[in-house]
Amino acid sequence: MHDQKKKQLQHLSEQARQGQLSRRDFLGYAAALGVSLPLSGGLFAASPAVQTPIKGGTLRAGMQGGESTDSLDPASWTSQVQHSFGQSWGETLTNLSPEGELVPRLAQSVSSTPDARTWTFTLRRGVLFHHGEEMTSADVVATLQRHSDENSQSGALGIMRGIQSIEAKGRYQVEVVATEPNADLPFLMSDYHLIIQPNGGRDLPTAGIGTGPYRVTEFNPGVRQRAERFEDYWNLDEFGHADEIEILVINDPSARVAALQSGQVHMINRVEPRIMGMINRLNHVVPRSVAGRAHYVFVMHTDTAPFDNNDLRMALKLAIDREDMVNRILRGYGTVGNDMPINAAYPLFSDDIPQRSFDPDRARYHYARSGHSGPIVLRTSDTAFPGAVDAAQLFRESAAQAGIDLRVQREPSDGYWSEVWNKQPFCASYWSGRPTQDQMYSTAYISDADWNDTNFQRADFDQLARQARGELDQERRQALYRQMGLMVRDEGGLILPMFNDYLEATSDRVGGWKPHPMGEMCSGYALSQCWLTA
Repeated sequence: MHDQKKKQLQHLSEQARQGQLSRRDFLGYAAALGVSLPLSGGLFAASPAVQTPIKGGTLRAGMQGGESTDSLDPASWTSQVQHSFGQSWGETLTNLSPEGELVPRLAQSVSSTPDARTWTFTLRRGVLFHHGEEMTSADVVATLQRHSDENSQSGALGIMRGIQSIEAKGRYQVEVVATEPNADLPFLMSDYHLIIQPNGGRDLPTAGIGTGPYRVTEFNPGVRQRAERFEDYWNLDEFGHADEIEILVINDPSARVAALQSGQVHMINRVEPRIMGMINRLNHVVPRSVAGRAHYVFVMHTDTAPFDNNDLRMALKLAIDREDMVNRILRGYGTVGNDMPINAAYPLFSDDIPQRSFDPDRARYHYARSGHSGPIVLRTSDTAFPGAVDAAQLFRESAAQAGIDLRVQREPSDGYWSEVWNKQPFCASYWSGRPTQDQMYSTAYISDADWNDTNFQRADFDQLARQARGELDQERRQALYRQMGLMVRDEGGLILPMFNDYLEATSDRVGGWKPHPMGEMCSGYALSQCWLTA
């Protein structure tokens, strides 16, 4: 077995033993690596005994991903701090389990018509907002309508465009009618932008009032965010164990580790792969790692010169050494990407699409065909993803072998997501993946998606997305997604060299940690679901 495959398989095996990866997901990843495994054996140990939550104390996180431009308006959230803090004070209609199953949250049940076009969400009764009023269907309708408004600039606007109508059916039911059949619609309602707010947030979207287990007490963007337990929360058995939670924005990776070591914080995100070995040796520190759908990328605007030329885009895609980047940047904590945002973690992934590899000769050929000459500027920052600056330098070195002059421009962390990403034509970025292929494509690749950070504009791609959304035959649906993946891979502006594992660390005093392949910090729920032991 190739050394890199062996290392990746060992890492996946360790996650499986620790209960961080399901049997299904382990076998899926192993298959993606070209490894056949027996279904029996001692690999999957019994799950750890259920722990009894402990109430009290202040639970603190030191996190990268906060800026001075951050807001409490869920429509605007783009980074990790906003996501994690938002999940503590707000809730969506549905959630996803670590296994990818739909879990009710504010909606107690969900049903649909046989054509999967009309969906009815029955709400929980007696759920209170932090200002004391009961959440009703009117608040849900107003929330969904606000994020459907073309003027909202919501990060959820791309997925909401497929909805024809949203109506209250009494005080505790909401009917959502899709423009076309959509079997994934309940999954879309778990999008973290769709936090249910009083009157949908229309009065004051930045008020930070929700139904979550914590009530906002301090919001100092780019510095500190605090909240205290909401004693009238409807589900204090499962969430809201600490008396108070706090996020300290610590964008420097070394400072985050130091804060954890000193006890200033109890958990940190974005541990750099190069120091995971050291983290493993620290006393009273527990390394956390989980594989999933997250990916580190370089994105090109396909409507901006010189990236409006597909030969140039193809040259850059062929000029990146993916295996070298996984080895040197991720230290094996991830897998190679194929310039499409879907991997084997998605149920309808097509594993027969050829893997793109480093090919300087073909890159040189496409670069010559593009007619471009002169330097190409790639913007990056420490906040783009762990190791993003080093990854850009590796890209520059491999591109030079194809005769491409790639210039790396390092940008400040503060303001990167508001001033560089989705504004500059070529930059480093990351995505956490989405629950379904439809949601991933609808959020970032259909022509009118607000977060279409490659400015990919293809009417035929949009049509395939609509077809796939309403296709109930899974084989035909998979075939449609395969076509879409090839379009993005071969004609889009996405360079996706690697799918990354989430690497984090906690104090050994933290209980209740449940790794979640959908996002960092237990998919944003760590502060809500964890507690401090004595």
